[in-house]
Amino acid sequence: MILRIKNPPKAEIDRMTRETKKKRYAMLIDLRKCIGCNTCAVACKSENNVPLSVWRSWVKKIEKGKYPNCRVFFLPIVCNNCEKPICVTVCPVKASIQRPDGIVYIDPHRCIGCRYCMASCPYGVRYVNPITKIVEKCYWCHHRVDAGLEPACAVACPTGAILFGDLNDPESAIARGVAENAVQVIKAELGTQPHTFYIDLDQDAVEAKEEKKG
Repeated sequence: MILRIKNPPKAEIDRMTRETKKKRYAMLIDLRKCIGCNTCAVACKSENNVPLSVWRSWVKKIEKGKYPNCRVFFLPIVCNNCEKPICVTVCPVKASIQRPDGIVYIDPHRCIGCRYCMASCPYGVRYVNPITKIVEKCYWCHHRVDAGLEPACAVACPTGAILFGDLNDPESAIARGVAENAVQVIKAELGTQPHTFYIDLDQDAVEAKEEKKG
């Protein structure tokens, strides 16, 4: 007796492959579209109930040149949710955790506020909540992502400068954006493999110091 096994149709195979394939979330910020309006930072603060005096995201602004030949450069800063996050390795109580999809978050029930992660993060994107006294950061709004929504900053941006999605899905807008553009990351030389990508990144803006105001 010969048992003939019917192969599933290609569409079904593709569906199963997409569902089982590991996701890797990333963010792409097109600085050619950024107008420095701070809408992303305000949306983040509102969505995540961030207290005054601290920020999960903000927009750096620098001026280059001399009048009348001068220009303002904008650089939205969010957590890079690195592939190799230093913050996860140094936490003595394992409160900094990397999810399988790449998002790095802090377990508020474990964090003791020792600030080791803040000292190790080369991007300066962590802060101590002045009310709870635990460390917090940008999680790419994982509570929204888990509900099938985009981070608040990506939704709020009026120019569509912020893309978010699964980098491992070749059909996603962010995968196409990264593939079709010359993208850069901040401090690539450190080997942390940041997953916040930028288009038209200005190095002077990266190196500029700017005070964040609540």
